[in-house]
Amino acid sequence: MPFSKITLLFWGLLPAFSVTAQSKDFYLQDIKTDIPLPVEAGKNVLKLFQSKNQRICVTSTGIFGYKEGKWTRQKQATDCRTAALDADGNVWLASARTIDGKKNIGQPPLSAKDTILTLFWENTNRLYVGTTNGLFVWDGKWRASAEIRETRVNSIANDARGNVYVATNRGLWCRQKDRWNNLDESLMAVGNQETYYALTAHRNGEDIIFSSPWSVSCISGDGNHWVLKGTDGLPYGPVTVIKPFEGGLWMGTQKGAIKKDTHWHYYHGKRWLPDHQVNDILVIDSLTVWIATPQGIAQIKRQSMTLEEKADIIEKTIALRHNRRGLVNHSKLKVSGDISSSYSDNEDNDGLWTACYLIAECFRYASTGDTAAKNSAVRTFDALERLETVTGMSGYPARSYAAATDPITPSRSPHPKVWHPSPDGKWQWLDDTSSDEITGHLFALPLFFDLVADAEQKERVRQLIRRIVTHIVDNNYHLIDFDGKPTRWGIWHPDSLNHSPNWMYERGLNSLQILSFLKTASYFTGDEKFEKHYQYLVNQHGYAQNALQAKVFGPFETSHSDDILNFFPYYGLLKYTQGDPNREIYLKSLERSWKAVRSDHMPVWNVISSVLLSKNCDLDIALEEIQQFPLDLINWRMENSHRWDIPKDPLISRFKRLQSTKPIPTPESGVSRWNTNPKEFDAGDGGKTEDSGSYFLFAYWMGRYHGFWK
Repeated sequence: MPFSKITLLFWGLLPAFSVTAQSKDFYLQDIKTDIPLPVEAGKNVLKLFQSKNQRICVTSTGIFGYKEGKWTRQKQATDCRTAALDADGNVWLASARTIDGKKNIGQPPLSAKDTILTLFWENTNRLYVGTTNGLFVWDGKWRASAEIRETRVNSIANDARGNVYVATNRGLWCRQKDRWNNLDESLMAVGNQETYYALTAHRNGEDIIFSSPWSVSCISGDGNHWVLKGTDGLPYGPVTVIKPFEGGLWMGTQKGAIKKDTHWHYYHGKRWLPDHQVNDILVIDSLTVWIATPQGIAQIKRQSMTLEEKADIIEKTIALRHNRRGLVNHSKLKVSGDISSSYSDNEDNDGLWTACYLIAECFRYASTGDTAAKNSAVRTFDALERLETVTGMSGYPARSYAAATDPITPSRSPHPKVWHPSPDGKWQWLDDTSSDEITGHLFALPLFFDLVADAEQKERVRQLIRRIVTHIVDNNYHLIDFDGKPTRWGIWHPDSLNHSPNWMYERGLNSLQILSFLKTASYFTGDEKFEKHYQYLVNQHGYAQNALQAKVFGPFETSHSDDILNFFPYYGLLKYTQGDPNREIYLKSLERSWKAVRSDHMPVWNVISSVLLSKNCDLDIALEEIQQFPLDLINWRMENSHRWDIPKDPLISRFKRLQSTKPIPTPESGVSRWNTNPKEFDAGDGGKTEDSGSYFLFAYWMGRYHGFWK
């Protein structure tokens, strides 16, 4: 059988349309780092400043300076509530009822029900104090504002023209030429509800930016005022902190931080912040910010890197925490979010996810020639091969395996699965193998053959493919388990797919799979029986026509977990059907499947579709997605159902959860593998697991191998 000639023909037919289209080498990756505080500081960070060549952190216990990576305590306090800098860069503290600073200015004449909320030095001689019950001014002596009283004062700022603005829950006030005016009585939109939260000056005081319950707005000195609402992309509010930077705004809310530059970015959940509530924000430079919360400080830094550098980081993570006797899958965390408590455990689909990692490593080695990639691919192939040999049943791969001495965790599947000892007693393996494992194996094994294997390994691949597909055809298109019965999902027989209502959903999907399996086995073994079975299923049972509608969608239940089972078989089927009269049907099927998942923005499907359809299937989106894929692979709870900017789908998801009509942005959603719904608002297991990152590696290395990016 002329393996190399057909393989070269297939690769030669692949598109060259985008080899230079995605040429960016470096991009900016958001990376979050927790900033450790001294023990005596506690965790509740109230304010952050940059003053006198150091960063200042104000907590409920006092003032702490940060310089050259070290903290020093500068002032002790009790029950600090807020703080401000004066014109000379000195920090002034306020408790609920008292003020402490560089000099003794006495205390404001607060009533019994007053609590201090905010401080603002207009200049060296005038301090404003906002409370729960009004405004107080010190300009050599204390006095209560006659105009701004019996109202909550949330924030104070001034502009370059000497005007002072005060945000209250009874209007936005402005002092012009010593006269106070409530702008809500003359100018402000009714939609602001006379309630204002944060204030800040921008563009050297030319503009005043403020927040109200549903928006962030600007009173511009040049008259070019603006308003940002949920319909404009504002993720959530009310915004309680506003910090401008060159090119945009940082904002804080009770549920996360927001950055607005040329796009919107939302940082919520423990992937990004130690606590939902943002108390303050300090812009360090154009790429770095500190965010203060009741549970500490998070630094978010945009770091320049290449996709290959990102891949290397993920590879190191896999080596450290995700390789269990050659099987690659997510790891579990004994302590939520603590990677030092990571441990590997058996999972029901270890076979599928390990095959996905092998696919990534094959493309990695073919792209780089890196010996480490080859060694990794070989080790992972050995694991896939062991999944079959460990059962003692020819052509029947296990779902998972473990050493005989390893502890195992029983399956949590509603379909019973049992662990068995291997014939030699050295291993134990999990039964009830699914079509998931077979689909993964028969995508990965040919790639290992073509791109990595030496002569001896090629023969092992050929024989493993022969055994797996022979098992299926010799058992009347079933996977037969240890008990002699078909497994729950290993069924490709015409009686089931064409005539049983229980298999209507899988009719096109499983037809596509078995045709791909048979063509793959025919090509690699040269055994005519596989081609005969292929022709029988196509001509006698209409499997090619079935495959045209492999993807179920529209008014029917959409299963994202089946997308792997949908897209993987196209690769072998289209590779090994050159000249087949049904090839156009398979291409139409892929085009149809691609259109059905296009709005999901899953980069793997974009890449596979681009390769096989010889056209650009949104490779720009695929590139953006893999760039945005987070380096923190912990499966944090990520909630978005409260957001203003993401449209809600009136139809709930397959699992009866709220979903959007568009995918949740990758950095803001759960660590999504390709078998999850990217449009579900809320996802994650609360930091109990860490993903392996194979999802990224697969998409990146396959796209790079085919010349879509560097």
